[in-house]
Amino acid sequence: MSRRWIIFILATSHFFLSQFYRTSTAVIAPELIRDLALDTEELGLLSASFFYGFALTQIPISILLDKMGPRWMMTVLSLMGVVGAILFSIADSLGFGLIGRVLLGIGMACNLMGTFKLLTEWFEPLVFATLSGFVVSIGTLGNMVSATPLVMLVEQMGWRNSFQLIATINLILTLTLSVVVRDRPPRPKIPSAGGVPSISLTQAFSNLGLLLKNKDYWIISFATFVRYGTFAAFQALWAGPFLIEVMGYSAIRTGNLILLMNVGLIIGSPLWGALSDRAFKTRKGLIVFCLLIMGLISLVLATITPKTGLYVVAPIFFAFGLVASGGLLMYPHIKDLMPQKMAGAAMTGINFFNMLGPAVFLQGLGVLMQHLYPDASRGPTAFDAAFLVCMVCLAGATTLYLFTAGKRKAT
Repeated sequence: MSRRWIIFILATSHFFLSQFYRTSTAVIAPELIRDLALDTEELGLLSASFFYGFALTQIPISILLDKMGPRWMMTVLSLMGVVGAILFSIADSLGFGLIGRVLLGIGMACNLMGTFKLLTEWFEPLVFATLSGFVVSIGTLGNMVSATPLVMLVEQMGWRNSFQLIATINLILTLTLSVVVRDRPPRPKIPSAGGVPSISLTQAFSNLGLLLKNKDYWIISFATFVRYGTFAAFQALWAGPFLIEVMGYSAIRTGNLILLMNVGLIIGSPLWGALSDRAFKTRKGLIVFCLLIMGLISLVLATITPKTGLYVVAPIFFAFGLVASGGLLMYPHIKDLMPQKMAGAAMTGINFFNMLGPAVFLQGLGVLMQHLYPDASRGPTAFDAAFLVCMVCLAGATTLYLFTAGKRKAT
């Protein structure tokens, strides 16, 4: 196996762990409510804290990733994530749990952007969207492990011991990555993709300034804020209480439906990338389509009841994951619109809003449900209001995306 594929596997395994950690609170929500004495608003804050740490870390990453390279950025931050996982596993209060989840978010913050940066150095540009789709598809297995498999592991070991086991695996993979991975090939064979030299700190700030002046950057950032915010808020937390407390499903059936949503992600990630690279030759059109369908699904979720058959609920969850994965084309879209030297800053800048979205929606929806319906904050009416808010936000993001450029203008 060539070195670049070993690097691909190691980098993708770190994104796998990031996906596991960020969505793991959905199926252990009842245990967290019990062990940490949480209400709906506090549960939302605990889950959101991972994404706050993750999002804020994108700011230094956007400046330093192109300068320091992904190898050391991923190594140092991942070690912080290991510490966070251990602290979270021994938490006995909301405050202690928040510290662990924030450190976890910081620790996982470079795993996707670092992997994307490695792809730009080790692989041909024409396969970037396809390979990035496979990265997310493989990483989404982490979401699947955080569903039914995590339920089964928790039943055997408890949620605390389960997180300590995952932290041990995380440490081993991080040490291996630091030894094996290199930021770029020693003698690049792909002039247009590899061999981009490390840039100065001044140039890094200059690139960031150019990015912030770009209209398309802000539209794409808002769209990914809403797209991943609405989806991840449901995937990472609120799907669990909705299915268990509103729909009356068991923990195993709930885990299976969340797993099915992740199957949609796994299938959709490489599918949309391949369609974008080879069939339709467009990022923008496919993204607009996926945002539109996500909004419609949010509206449908507000209408289902415990009487709705599983044959209806299951396809809805699968479709939600399938179209949500189309939003990943926003990364190659912004990459297409920016010069190669700004690839890291551009994608990391987008990722800041991508991860800020779940933090805001996780906490915001929890606050909304708690304050509108304090006596039934996890009841059907509360969830209906949350789904309608998500639908309105997605409609706005879809409309704005129509005003982005399709491709970078010739210079």
